[in-house]
Amino acid sequence: MKITKDITIEDLVESLPDSIGYLADEGIRCLRCGEPIWGTLEEAAREKGFDEDKIQSFVKDLQVMADKAGK
Repeated sequence: MKITKDITIEDLVESLPDSIGYLADEGIRCLRCGEPIWGTLEEAAREKGFDEDKIQSFVKDLQVMADKAGK
């Protein structure tokens, strides 16, 4: 699985359920509370005020998670 900033949140959490906790810990919406998120990882991050460097950090961290999960 290739993680990019353009991945939809829906595809990300469907393919990598552990991303829900990671994103929540980083301050990107309350996925655990059932708040629906539409759009991409980049859109969700920018909505919360994150810059390009932080978005790339999210992509890197999530890719490591996906690789470890064998996705």
